[in-house]
Amino acid sequence: MLCKDIGCAVTRIKDLIRQTLWASGARGVVVGISGGIDSAVAAAVAVKALGADHVLGVHMPSSSSSPLDHADAEELCGTLGIELLTVPLDGVVAAAFAVPCLTDDPVLRGNYTARLRMATLYNIAAARHYLVCGTSNKTEYMIGYSTKWGDSAADIQPLLHLWKKDVYAVAEELGVPRSIIEKAPSAGFWEGQSDEEELGFSYQELDAALMSLEEHGFVPQNVLEEQVLVLVNKSSHKRISAVSLL
Repeated sequence: MLCKDIGCAVTRIKDLIRQTLWASGARGVVVGISGGIDSAVAAAVAVKALGADHVLGVHMPSSSSSPLDHADAEELCGTLGIELLTVPLDGVVAAAFAVPCLTDDPVLRGNYTARLRMATLYNIAAARHYLVCGTSNKTEYMIGYSTKWGDSAADIQPLLHLWKKDVYAVAEELGVPRSIIEKAPSAGFWEGQSDEEELGFSYQELDAALMSLEEHGFVPQNVLEEQVLVLVNKSSHKRISAVSLL
């Protein structure tokens, strides 16, 4: 976070959202509300920037989603005063994986569902002449913890410059519900999934390692940074445009 105080950080994000919307001529933004911290902060800061009437939340549960996520999505949108649409995806996902040529395992199904969520958001956004507001943070972006053309796709990424710790700081500043702030982060690919267990690192460790790597020109200073740098290098294709001869 480049600002010295949280108020400055929030102001910069609000300005980005407003300027992007005005330049596009769109009427508002749509945010996929997972029930987690990142989407909660993205929605909250969008409301600060545009007003509740110009922000739409969409919750898209699947069979692996926790019922608590829906309850948290409803509480968040109620607190922010924004409309919440709920679009269950089980039927579409089940139909897709009934096709014999598609391989079904928890990760591939999770990736497919993440892309379906983004396709759903773009359909709703196009119908309302809205933009899709992304929810990615810098920590996950740098290590590639996202689905390419899924949750990483958006028209605007207002949190992409924020480390995970900074997302929590903004959440506290904007009054995001405690149930969301205190919930263990999860991509929801399977029941009981935990981001930190899957990654093998805590977000505190990842933030510290990535900040140090950035400071030292991506020359690792210890074993943890060496391990995290492997993730950064392996996921570089997620941070660049498709390779071509153009």
